[in-house]
Amino acid sequence: MPFLTSRPLSRPGGRPNNQDVTAFVEANGMGCWALADGLGGHAAGEVASRAAVDAAISAFNDTLGRSEGALRHYINEAQRAVHEQQQMRADASPMKTTITVLVASDGFARWVHVGDSRLYVFREGQVIDQTNDHSIPQALVEAGEIKTKDIREHPDRNRLLRALGRTGEPMPDVGEPLHVGPGDAFLLCSDGFWEYVLEPEMESDLQVADNPDSWIERMEQRLLQRVPPNNDNYSALGVWVV
Repeated sequence: MPFLTSRPLSRPGGRPNNQDVTAFVEANGMGCWALADGLGGHAAGEVASRAAVDAAISAFNDTLGRSEGALRHYINEAQRAVHEQQQMRADASPMKTTITVLVASDGFARWVHVGDSRLYVFREGQVIDQTNDHSIPQALVEAGEIKTKDIREHPDRNRLLRALGRTGEPMPDVGEPLHVGPGDAFLLCSDGFWEYVLEPEMESDLQVADNPDSWIERMEQRLLQRVPPNNDNYSALGVWVV
């Protein structure tokens, strides 16, 4: 099953350094795409995100699996890599990161994530699934106290309940296998991206885009029209099944 992947988009925004990392690899008819966002309030967030993505991609290359066990293994390896960096760097002990990983092959896709970097699934130009953030606002949505649309403006939006680099198990969420075919698309993005691009806009830009690069570029233009001068790092990867 062939894929088209956009050029990785990853910008520092209005910040002095970029703590987001993206990567992807295709091997033996399988693809693996990963995106991580180092937590901005912690030292060496960019080290944590790079360590996590590199470890997840490496673990995929070693196993080429998309079972639930394989996906959990990728996250466990990412967690181990972040913990190793914490032990090696005296200035980096509090560093943490989100991570989202998509794997696809043989007409099926599956994903795993920790934190609030999201994955969206599109079919016939419409969002049919997305990951739920591991955040305070998402917990409030699930408790019925706020609506999903309120997450973007919530004062505690950046307070995460799960992240790599914390003690204990990483507790990822693993998606169920999804049968995919030509025309389906995926978007991996950090919160600095989805905060400024609404889901209906993701859909409308997808419907008129000629390729994944055009799709990402259209959405970035929306973002650039809205961000404040000190906006967060933002990153995105678009993946089309062709």
